[in-house]
Amino acid sequence: MGATAAVVVAALVQGAGDSPLSTALSLAVPGKYRSLIQEAGHTCPEVTPNLLAALLTQESGFNPKASSPVGAQGIAQFMPSTWERHGVDGNGDGERDVWDPEDAIPAAAGYLCGIAKDIKDVPGDKQSNMLAAYNAGSGAVRKYGGVPPYKETQNYVRSIQALAHQPVGGKTASTEQASAAINAATRMIGTPYSWGGGNESGPSTGTCCSPQGRSGESISGFDCSGLTLYAYAKAGIALPRTAAQQYAASEPVKPGQVRPGDLVFYGSSLSSIHHVGIYIGGGWILDAPRPGTQVRYDPMDTMPDLIAVARPTSHHTQEI
Repeated sequence: MGATAAVVVAALVQGAGDSPLSTALSLAVPGKYRSLIQEAGHTCPEVTPNLLAALLTQESGFNPKASSPVGAQGIAQFMPSTWERHGVDGNGDGERDVWDPEDAIPAAAGYLCGIAKDIKDVPGDKQSNMLAAYNAGSGAVRKYGGVPPYKETQNYVRSIQALAHQPVGGKTASTEQASAAINAATRMIGTPYSWGGGNESGPSTGTCCSPQGRSGESISGFDCSGLTLYAYAKAGIALPRTAAQQYAASEPVKPGQVRPGDLVFYGSSLSSIHHVGIYIGGGWILDAPRPGTQVRYDPMDTMPDLIAVARPTSHHTQEI
């Protein structure tokens, strides 16, 4: 593919805007949804603009035309039956349109608030319970007295809260920080891949199991996002743990502005990012590709679903 084509691919992505939603929101969101999220994010105490933006990032990557194999629709991924009960005419045009963010965003906030009210007597963190019920249903949350023991739901709750609770403010990585991150990752070339492995301190044993059933529990090394997390920690920038969260914590790069140190993301959509590497120039990345491999150089088209390039953000609360 090469660097030029990869930039074109990234330019076609419907990604986050250049400006944060407000001083209270660390996630970058498309500017055209800014006021919608700000207003809907004050529907009830359990829903904040940051939380709502994180949920929309997780559900659709702010894609109003998103649809899932099971039938979920629109920017907030409502199932048709749920939309029939909870959809609203947010813009007053006489229609309740699941594909229209002006309807779907306030409907998502209202639905969340309704869930929060429905399970208000369940013990535990109210926001966590609300998100779990959005994913798994209120019945499951009541049955288990909190977030149910479903791996998908637990990961869903953790991912959204990690995005929503990012530090506020900051600037994109400088060229010096990008260079420091590349140097740190380069020193790890040859380190084994370990599913779930790697942290701010370096290689670590991972977890079980990858989608193909490969465990990292006996391997000290990195997975793809563990490597990028470590590399940028050495540059003074704290990234979230997963590739999707790292995209949300970074500023999308405009065509022609990709530079060494930028993060390169892969996935069929922004809500299903599965891989990340560090761009080093000339159409190449540094990454930890998959179980059975090692940290290495790969061409930028190492996977067919390159979807975005973004620049990590350094927050004011972090020190170099």
